[in-house]
Amino acid sequence: MKITEHIQNANGKTLFSFELIPPLKGQSIQGIYNAIDPLMEFNPPFIDVTSLREDYIYKQHDNGLLEKLSYRKRPGTIAICAAIMNKYKVDTVPHMLCGGFTKDETENALVDLQFLGIDNVLVLRGDARRGDATFIPTPNGHCYATDLLQQVVDMNNGKYLHEDYGDMTRTDFCVGVAGYPEKHFEAPNLKSDFQYLKQKVDMGAEFIVTQMFFDNQKYFDFVNKCREHGINVPIIPGLKPITASKQLVSLSKTFFIDMPENLVDAIQGCKNEKDVKDVGIEWMINQCKELVKFGAPVLHFYTMGNPGPTKRIAEAIF
Repeated sequence: MKITEHIQNANGKTLFSFELIPPLKGQSIQGIYNAIDPLMEFNPPFIDVTSLREDYIYKQHDNGLLEKLSYRKRPGTIAICAAIMNKYKVDTVPHMLCGGFTKDETENALVDLQFLGIDNVLVLRGDARRGDATFIPTPNGHCYATDLLQQVVDMNNGKYLHEDYGDMTRTDFCVGVAGYPEKHFEAPNLKSDFQYLKQKVDMGAEFIVTQMFFDNQKYFDFVNKCREHGINVPIIPGLKPITASKQLVSLSKTFFIDMPENLVDAIQGCKNEKDVKDVGIEWMINQCKELVKFGAPVLHFYTMGNPGPTKRIAEAIF
């Protein structure tokens, strides 16, 4: 079922969902199941599975020379989605990236998703490789999320990369895109950010999942501004509680988000890391209560493979 259908069928009730990271290459899928099992009591209608681009590693040879090798350390997004659907009977949302994938690889992945009965994808540009100062497109890949979105939309219209296969079956993906309540770090200003987001919706994006935030007013303002710009698709807030004091710096640095003064003061006043986790979870519970009251269609949690904090929050909300 499509994300938009899940939201419509909820008749205004806020739903629960979460996001998972594929295990490291060589590890089993049991870790994924261990991260899902504690959260199934909250009846998630869908589960996101992230996708990571390749990175570089350097292998040193006996002669001392270094060889630069391309390496994807967390493969398996499509297979994990299929396994989750088979085991838990819930929909999955695989992330589709520009970085690290050619257009042909993207098309093949979308064909596989269609065969598996996966109805939703989240389209993202993806991050730069470690060591690259800026995002560098993969040769014969996409440069922007709008380009990747167009490829999915084209396939939904029966248009593939190569036209010599005869009749082309139309796919029917419900496509989501990312939204940034505090502005994408590469956008010159919020106005241009909304323009790009409106372009994606006009192209065919049917729902938005936001970057994490810790000040609900950022989300409220973002939703209201979207509506003013004619962006009327569901806007799903992405959420993650603070669980360690170091995250005050690491999350702000990595995701370009602002931490409310009251939250920072409370965490800095903690005596130990257990207290930090308790403060972070309590802050997120209060956030969620406000978001439900506001009418957020879904509370979507970035679990990072650790279901414990999300379970405590969901127990207080759902």
